[in-house]
Amino acid sequence: MSALLEVRDLTTHFMTRAGVVRAVEGVSFDVMAGEVVGLVGESGSGKSVTGLSLLGLVDAPGRIVAGSIRLAGQELVGLDREALRHLRGRRIAMVFQDPMSVLNPVLTIATQMRLALEAHEPVSRDVARARSIEALTAVRIPDAAQRIDAYPHQFSGGMRQRVAIAVALLHRPALIICDEPTTALDVSIQAQILTEMRSLVRDLGTALIWISHDLATVSSLARRILVMYAGRIIEEGPTAAVLRSPHHPYTRGLLNSLPSRVAPGRELAQIPGSAPSLLRLPEGCAFRPRCPEATELCHTPPVLDRHEGRAYRCHHPLSLSVESRP
Repeated sequence: MSALLEVRDLTTHFMTRAGVVRAVEGVSFDVMAGEVVGLVGESGSGKSVTGLSLLGLVDAPGRIVAGSIRLAGQELVGLDREALRHLRGRRIAMVFQDPMSVLNPVLTIATQMRLALEAHEPVSRDVARARSIEALTAVRIPDAAQRIDAYPHQFSGGMRQRVAIAVALLHRPALIICDEPTTALDVSIQAQILTEMRSLVRDLGTALIWISHDLATVSSLARRILVMYAGRIIEEGPTAAVLRSPHHPYTRGLLNSLPSRVAPGRELAQIPGSAPSLLRLPEGCAFRPRCPEATELCHTPPVLDRHEGRAYRCHHPLSLSVESRP
């Protein structure tokens, strides 16, 4: 079965006066139809730039300098602005962290959803309204038929995020990219939205890329996890397997820093140091200066090894016996 999304050696750089910022470097992965994939890592690891690159939304001075992005067999890299605009929202959509970056504060929700529909389909106002109410109902907006005429400021933060998700669902795209859409919400609202996203993916068959720094959130939603660090994927595998037995020391550090893994009264664990500047990456493995497993070998760049359905970019992978290492 062929993948819905095929990303190969995606490389996105920002050409600044200080030098080249290597935000995404040689990233490759697949997403199957109806699959939920989690993309995790610290701030600055390249997660959001990867998501924006998939939609061709990287602004100058950034640009995709190499690689391929194929959606259902169609190459997206190199498409002109009009062709990309035709795809966005219809075949591939994005939900951002701040819904007010998408919603216009001076237009009603009904008007904004109608305009989103009319951008890709010749629909009447009555049909647009009916479809918009259906989408709002799907994300559990109460009294959707009445609330649709409200303005964004008349909704709570959680409800605005539901509206943003409803807008993304209007054309039933094959793929939705969610860039930390629940980060600013309280825990109970997060849980509700995650539950609804699971239901929507199951009912509509839409594939989902969930970008987050929160492993706990991703673990409840994604079937597979991609861990990014310094612009590269450094670990990949089924969610349960990665969380149970991480192969990369960075992934282990992320897991150990979760509050749920620390006994009450104990200090939270943390990864020493900070993420490197993408302008001046360390020699060899980018995680080497922070890694407790680092040796002289780590001054040589590691390659992405694959082993029993897992992938890791490390000279000293954890949880592998000497005999089982490739």
